[in-house]
Amino acid sequence: MSPARPLRPRQRLRGRGAAWLLALAGTAGAQAPVPPAAPAPGPRVVRQQGFDPLHTRFSFELRTRWGQKVEGEFPRYDGEVNVLADGRHQVRIRLATGEVVVGGSERYTRMARSDRFFAAQRYPYIEFLSEPHPADLARTGGVLRGRLTLHGISRMETFVLGPAACARPGEDCDAIAHGSVSRDDYALDGWQFALGNRVRFTMQVRLESTQNKPLSPRPPSPRPPPSAPAPPER
Repeated sequence: MSPARPLRPRQRLRGRGAAWLLALAGTAGAQAPVPPAAPAPGPRVVRQQGFDPLHTRFSFELRTRWGQKVEGEFPRYDGEVNVLADGRHQVRIRLATGEVVVGGSERYTRMARSDRFFAAQRYPYIEFLSEPHPADLARTGGVLRGRLTLHGISRMETFVLGPAACARPGEDCDAIAHGSVSRDDYALDGWQFALGNRVRFTMQVRLESTQNKPLSPRPPSPRPPPSAPAPPER
């Protein structure tokens, strides 16, 4: 009997051994997934200045479909200007929607706090956190970008700071910024037949000159809004 011939390379890849080797070859070139990098820490906060309640005002404005102006104000708020270790500034603002007042009218105030507009019971705050910006932006004026959270939705928005009327804006005079947002972007879809789509916000800020706020400010606690708004007048 003649001796058995050795298997050829192709024959050795048959059967279970072939399947195992092919699977191994398929994974040999694959790289292990790279774990996500830890987020880089932001600049350290070295100082905070709160808002001077005697001169600070946060307000908004809408237009009706007939061109009338509807103005409102947020008398209860919290926030500060953070001075970062790299010299830049960052603004944080939190407005209590349960305290919003519209045009001195109790009726329109109830409507603004209701579920058909700011929905104060479900979304008690409007929040804005700016991107770090140069310290002299309040003096020169310019674009102030940041993340606005309104009605449970967060988006990047742009406000515009006007040029300062004094050498030390925010201390010797007000720093004033304006910005307009779309109601559609934040699902503020109440009374579309009567109100326009744009909401214009105004931030008129004066800083506390001597008293710095702690690093963890306590948020305001708005009162619960009335349950049912009255229908708007025609």
